This record gives sequence, C-alpha cells and structure tokens, in this order.
Amino acid sequence: MFNAVKLKSLLVCSVAVLTACAAHDKATTAAVPTNPTIEAILADLTLEEKAGQLNLINFEGELGETHYQMIRDGKVGSLLKSNGAAQNLKLQKIAVEQSRAGVPILFQEDVIHGYKTIAPIPLAEAASWDIPAIQQSAAIAAREASAGGIQLTYAPMVDMSRDPRWGRIIEAAGEDPYLASLVAAARVKGFQESGEPGQNILATVKHFAGYGASLAGRDYNIQDLSERELREVHLPPFKAAVDADVAAVMVAYTAHDGVPLTANQYMVQGVLQGDLGFNGLIMTDWATIYNLERAGVSANAEDATITAINNSIHMDMAAKKYVELLPQLVRDGKVDERVVDDAVRQVLMLKYKAGLLQDPYGRLNEATEKAELLSAANLAATKEMALKSMVLLKNDQQTLPISDKVQRIAVIGPFANAQKDLMGWWPGLGEAKDVVSIMAGLEAEFGDSVELTYAQGVTIDRFNKAGAELIPEAVKAAEQADMVIMVLGEKEWMSGEGGGTASLHLPGLQEELLQAVAKTNKPIATVIVSGRPYVLTDVAKHSDALLQAWMPGTTGGTAVAEILSGKFNPQAKLPVTFPQHQGQVPIFYSYKKTSHPFVAGITEDRYTTTYRDAPHEPLYPFGFGLSYTNYSYSDIELSSATMTMDGSITASVDVTNTGDVAGREIVQLYLHDKVASVVQPVKLLKDFTILDLSPGETKRAEFVISKDKLAFVGIDYQPTIEAGEFELFIGASSDDVKSTEFTLVE
Repeated sequence: MFNAVKLKSLLVCSVAVLTACAAHDKATTAAVPTNPTIEAILADLTLEEKAGQLNLINFEGELGETHYQMIRDGKVGSLLKSNGAAQNLKLQKIAVEQSRAGVPILFQEDVIHGYKTIAPIPLAEAASWDIPAIQQSAAIAAREASAGGIQLTYAPMVDMSRDPRWGRIIEAAGEDPYLASLVAAARVKGFQESGEPGQNILATVKHFAGYGASLAGRDYNIQDLSERELREVHLPPFKAAVDADVAAVMVAYTAHDGVPLTANQYMVQGVLQGDLGFNGLIMTDWATIYNLERAGVSANAEDATITAINNSIHMDMAAKKYVELLPQLVRDGKVDERVVDDAVRQVLMLKYKAGLLQDPYGRLNEATEKAELLSAANLAATKEMALKSMVLLKNDQQTLPISDKVQRIAVIGPFANAQKDLMGWWPGLGEAKDVVSIMAGLEAEFGDSVELTYAQGVTIDRFNKAGAELIPEAVKAAEQADMVIMVLGEKEWMSGEGGGTASLHLPGLQEELLQAVAKTNKPIATVIVSGRPYVLTDVAKHSDALLQAWMPGTTGGTAVAEILSGKFNPQAKLPVTFPQHQGQVPIFYSYKKTSHPFVAGITEDRYTTTYRDAPHEPLYPFGFGLSYTNYSYSDIELSSATMTMDGSITASVDVTNTGDVAGREIVQLYLHDKVASVVQPVKLLKDFTILDLSPGETKRAEFVISKDKLAFVGIDYQPTIEAGEFELFIGASSDDVKSTEFTLVE
C-alpha cells in the first residue's frame, strides 16, 4: 500500500537507489527528471508493474470488476474518461490501498476549451488576441477539471493549419506562428500555473508535429512537409509550449518525411528532445503504436512496441501494447529494462508534479466539485471571453448595434435555438441544458422592449439540402419585422476531429434561405456559428451586418445578444484568413514572395501568380475586425532609420478613436526582409498591442524592434539575421497598414 509508513521506508533506501542509477549509461538517464521519491518507488516495482505504469486506458460505461482487478494488479498507470470526484476517489483508493505497489492513478481528460463551463472554441479565443484572457480561460478549465478529479489534459493543441477544410482547425490558434506561440504559452500557463495549490492540472501539447497540414483537409491524412516549413511554421508554437514548461507532449497520428511520429527518431529525439530541449513525458495519441502496423512500417505488434519504446514514447494510450508485451520483451533481451525505467520515471514525475505522490486523494472532494463547476464567477469570465472572441466582419449603414427604434425583430435560422452546437467539438462535460441559446440571449437582453419572432427557416440534415418547405414561413416573419437576425452555421459534429469538409459553403439550404429573406429588403444582421472559416462571400452580399460568433460556449447566446444590442463593442480580429472562393484554399496572409506579382482582382495578364477565374485576395484578411467606432492611424515614426545588430529602434503610431463610443483596437506590427538568402514572406506578424480608447482619444502605440524580430530560418535551418533593408508595417489588419523602411547594419 502507498501509505505514510511505506513511503518513509522507500525514502530511506532512495539514496542507495540513486547511487545504483548513476551506474547506468548516461545517454539513457541524464535528461530524465527524477527525485528520491520517484527512485524509491521505481525500485519497488516489478517488471509487470513498471509496464502497468506506462499503460493509459480509457474508461467508458459502468465501473466493473474487470477495471477494479486491472488496477489491483498494477496494470493501470493512468485513466482517461473517468470523471467525478466520487468515482475517481473510489478508483484511487483501490490503486493506493489494494494494489501491491500502491502507486496512485493519473486521471486524464480532453479538457480542450472548458470542463463543465464551456468556453469558446480555441480558434475563437485566438480571435481575441487577449493573451491574459486566454490564460484565464484555461485556468477556469483547470480549476473545474481538478475539482472533477482530473490531473492532466490533452491541450493545448498547437497544430498550425491554413486549410479550413480540416475540421481540427477548430482547436487551433489560427494561421500565424507568432500569435499561435503566444496562445500556446498562455494556455500552458493557464492550465499549470494559474490556480491555488491543487487547482492546476498538467498540460499536454499536441500533436507533434505537422498534423495540421493534413493533405486536402482530410483528418489523419499524411502530408510531406519540407524541413523549412516544419521549422518556420509548425515548430514555433511547440517551442513556446516547451519554454512554458509544458508537462507532456503527444505525438501525431501522421508522419514526417514518410516516418510516423511514433517511430520517428529524428523528430522525437532529434527535434523535440534535442532542438527544443524537451525532457518531459511523451505519449502516443489514440492507439498509435498499433497504427504503426496499419501504416505498414511495423510487421507486427511486437515490432511496433519495440520501435515506440526505443523512440522515447513513454506512455501508451489505449493500445495496451506496453502492458501486454514489454515484460516479455525485456526478458527476451529485445528491450533494455533501463529504457523502460526511464519511461516509468517520466510517468512518476507527472504524478509527482500533480501532487499524487504527496497526497493521492488530493482534491477529490464532492463539496469542492459542486462549488466549482458552473460557478457564477466561471460563467461571468467565460461570457467575457466569448464577447472578446466574436469578430464583426461587416456593418453597413450602422445596422448594428440594434437601434432603439426597432420594435419587431424576426430571428431566423436553424441555429437560433441551438444549445449543443454552441459548445462545439470537445465540449468536456458540458451539457446542452446549461447553454444559453442565441434566442434565449436575445429574449433576456431585449425583454418586452422588442417583439421577437422565431422561424427555423431550413433543416440541417447532415450535408443534405433539406427544409425548403420552411422558407416561406421565414420570409413571412421577415416581412412583418423591422429587421432580421439570421443565425446560420454548422452542427457541432461538422467540425472537430474527423470533421473535414470538401465544401466550404454553409451546409444545407442556408444560403438559399438568406437569399429568400434578403428579397424582403429588411435590414439583416447575420450571425455565424461555426468552428471554421466558411466562404461567406454570398452571405456577406445578402447581409447588412455580419458577426462571426464561432462556437461561443455555455454563455454564447448572452454574449451574442450583448454585442447585437451594443452593450459590448466588438474588438476581436481574425486569427485566420477567410477565403472568397474555396478554390483559394490554402490561403493565408504570409505567402512567400515570388518572381511574378500578385495582382488584385482578375487580370488579363496571364504572367502573374493569380487565378484566371477568381481574385486571389481573401474576403476577410488575417487580423481584420470591425468595431462600432472608427480608428485613424498616423504615419509611422521611427526613432532611427538605421539599426545596428546589437541595438534597437522604436516604431510608433498615434491611434485615434474618431467615433462616438469607447472601443478597443488591436494594433499590429508586421515586418519584411527585403533581401535575404532565403525567400521571405511578404510580411510577418512580429508584435501587437491593445489600446483602449474613449471617443476622441488618441494614444500612441510603440514597438521596440530588436534583432530577435529580424531573425529567420537560414539556409542551414538555424536562426539567421542578415544586414540589409526591412519594410515595417503597422495597422489594423495584415491588409490595412501604414509602411516605412529601415536598414540593419553590421
């Protein structure tokens, strides 16, 4: 049993154990974190119990004797999908008090954007560009998950994606490595550092690496990346998470350079552990040891298991290959037991960091759980996050905020009364009954002052075009109203894992519904509920105002209503480009400069890097977002037109709120190296600042440019800085900027 008497006994012998460990080959132990408590426990484990510590199984359905006996036998190191303080306390007591070694279980869960109080999807949170708010959102999820008996989450997902067909773009932070890196670090710190003792959970950054480049937007689909794209685009957010001391890394389903990540020693040991300096636990994704057989790079389960454990894959999720095969592989001399010991050290270190080796029952308290989940404070902070995440894309004739002259509003669309869909994919333990629908939010916001009528408009029947018979009723409702609020989008299962789509038009007959309603000539404000950027070209054409609400979570309906009423002034900016045409995909702002120019619109000049049948520019560019006020930017002032390698310069602009209401502006800085040994993007985000401005107020945005902002991945794939001329851009989006130049000298 793991109790105070046994722990004291183990600690007494730990010095001898550590001395013995020093005799091991340094290559297998030098970088593995450990301490006397861990070494004492490790020395007491049998080979079967060591393999059990590496075994992560999922719990589904009712508790049964099979689960209990596996725990008693020491064959379960970690559990996924077991939630609730009472249930996990029961299981933990079996592990601690009824198994021979008495090592506690590490409870794990997909806490992606909330546990019980569901926050906006990660892509939406990135649209806030509010790094402290994103960290706070992760902290709320951590407090709730910890109260629910969880010690580790599979977040943040930091995969870079520039293809909105890929369903898991919903979990990402957009297309830009700089913004995504800041978000990655904030979420790691939010999960791991923001609570009181016992309130934090461990973070697992995923999926290492390049998973977001899935070919044709189809999940799990292998895409070959160049070494340059890997290092320029996909690795920076992982580096940020590692630098933020993330506890664990999950490897991707996919391959790099033809070798699946579970087997890829170059990526895992060379890049992750070597270049990025990560020395924590590395786990598989779901059954990816078995996937080595399915992908055809391992002949059988034994071969796959040997490959994985020798590649520093420390924890086996769901495949059960380590617990089934490792003991015999060690006895047969096919796996060095010291390699197994190092993996066990990593698992025990997670348990130590989670406080389980000090107090295995920790925060497993039903009263704490009840007080924390869906608390008033958590709901209020989550609503604030939702408000900061919604992007105003269009607002002709000041359609929004809704005028007090409007007496009758028709709320039309299949997502007006949606609850589950507002939570999106990976909703944790969130329940639809706790979600404020957009219709309910509008009713609470406007009360009796406005007459609200509702019409569903169409039916969302998978991707089929259904519900045409409902359109006339919707048109009639619009005809009888002063204005229309259209609520369109996608079902929660249409994005997320396995949620790839070939079409980027709104599913079903939603665009046809909007076209029919637009013929009434009533003012239309359209709200989009989605987990990805859709092609909104026709939607924008038939809408006077357009709000990208994403999948905004538990309090989403309240947040939408407060924006539409004007109680909250929109401030979010797009973290991802919205295409005009799905044939433009992949589309992103930081494309590489080419020998032939981009030309706006459709040109007769064929010798340009443009389309013959569509413009190349996006519908809405990266960094774009409107407000209920307007801002003007002065020309850029530089402290000097010349910068030395060891020096810095300051770039400044004055930003003025020229409207009638207070607002918040996200001021963005981009740079471009005009001549470099490697072809450079036309511009790259390098910094931003957020200004709160009262009507008529002017504030100065200042950015310090130092050499770290000028570095790029050189010919040798190392950070490189070269003297020469640079373009500097400051503005409201990647496409709306002032510009100037400076020179970097030796």
